[in-house]
Amino acid sequence: EMYRSAARMLAAIHKVDFEQAGLSTFGKHGNFFSRQIARWTHQWHLSKSHDLPEIDRLVEWLPANLPANDQTTIVHGDFRIGNLMFHPTEPRIVAVLDWELSTLGHPMADLAHTCIYSWYVTPEEYGGILGLDFADHELPTLSEFSRAYYEASNQSDRLEVFHIVLALFRNAVIFQGIASRAKAGNAASQNAAAVGKLAPIFARRAVDLIESCGQL
Repeated sequence: EMYRSAARMLAAIHKVDFEQAGLSTFGKHGNFFSRQIARWTHQWHLSKSHDLPEIDRLVEWLPANLPANDQTTIVHGDFRIGNLMFHPTEPRIVAVLDWELSTLGHPMADLAHTCIYSWYVTPEEYGGILGLDFADHELPTLSEFSRAYYEASNQSDRLEVFHIVLALFRNAVIFQGIASRAKAGNAASQNAAAVGKLAPIFARRAVDLIESCGQL
């Protein structure tokens, strides 16, 4: 039920009328995915310390598979279970934390980011639920979580392979940057080296998804 509450909260964020809320200058309007691809491709070239063929493949695949639909909403930027504060005795969210990456963007980017940190990450890697028995732990599948989001939102768009691949690519590049800083002795935290090792894992999962005939 905590995951369903998270899905409803994410939908509520995306339903906010940002213009009426005085946030029309909170970020650029439109072309969010193409701008994200350009940004993280550039960042990859800046932080690249060794070859990662999987990331290079994603750099080629993503611009060739841009979805046609484009829209703009408020996006949190790092919406996941770890950034939510729940009521101590109820599966109810009382606070959404870490808004520093929030901007205007495409809601499917937010949804995909939320999904990869649960269904594409193991508990040991980054506290995800990949590999767990969902029924035993009373956890929803990715499709059940997405359905809860769709039911609570007014979105006509649906989560596609592209969205998940972009989210995995973005985070792989972020992790590679952390790894590069750790190698240079400029890391901000002691676990930077361990986090940096997630870059090839995320990139590999994105490539595996592409090669799985596009089945989420």
